Amino acid sequence: MLLCRSPAIFKPFRNPNPNFKRVSSPVMASARGNPSGLEIRVSLVAALASQAFSLSQRVLGDLAAETVKYAFPRRRFESRNLEEALMSVPDLESVEFRVLKRTDMYEIREVEPYYVAETTMPGNSGFDFNGSSQGFNVLAAYLFGKNTMNEQMEMTTPVFTRKAQSDGEKMEMTTPVITKRSGEQDKWKMSFVMPSKYGDKLPSPKDPSVKIKQVPGKIVAVSAFSGYVSDEEVKRRESKLRDALRSDPEFQVIENALVEVAQFNPPFTLPFTRRNEVSLEVERKKNG
Repeated sequence: MLLCRSPAIFKPFRNPNPNFKRVSSPVMASARGNPSGLEIRVSLVAALASQAFSLSQRVLGDLAAETVKYAFPRRRFESRNLEEALMSVPDLESVEFRVLKRTDMYEIREVEPYYVAETTMPGNSGFDFNGSSQGFNVLAAYLFGKNTMNEQMEMTTPVFTRKAQSDGEKMEMTTPVITKRSGEQDKWKMSFVMPSKYGDKLPSPKDPSVKIKQVPGKIVAVSAFSGYVSDEEVKRRESKLRDALRSDPEFQVIENALVEVAQFNPPFTLPFTRRNEVSLEVERKKNG
């Protein structure tokens, strides 16, 4: 059976109140092609929220990618003992080298040329907290944008600390931050290895205390150790390395070679998993 509805049911509603006014919603206004101020503000807030969400996703993605480099380090060194087996190195770009010889005490490497950003550290110690922090912060500022191109470059490893040499002498050794000390001035220098993709086209530093230099290829003897670095520990490790090299039948320490220290890990790394290296430049013996 079909039920018929009265046409009166479909009559438009008329409010008996003479003061009643119909209010248009933002959606209805938009449908008429005349957006209201409220609708414009709602649309703007929605667009900004969408952009903020998209940006936060990218930032979180970049942060996660960087965290993985430290949380899941790569092993690019062959372990000679238990101490070295526990060491970890972040998955960052580093200096390229080829191992020529390996003993229980040290490793002989042929290191390829690379560029560094270098600064002289304050004070007469290479590894006191204040001096190291100031040197690191100056170099980090250059790396992360305080340069003529406002370029933010990627972090590398290791950080080198080396005894300073007089002008005209070549620098020593490999990877992220280097510290080096001068026998004449009793100063240390810290170096960040520059990303290889820039080659000799690195942006100039805005800070005059930062210098860009190319480190030539060389052969070095390297001894690794864990824990935190101190001046006393560096002296002890350097002495042991020099003693061991005296009996090497193929290589000898070059005249006036200065020790260089490489540190591969960020400060929050556990001491027993940190990788540090002391190195001395060597050469082949003429009768070797």
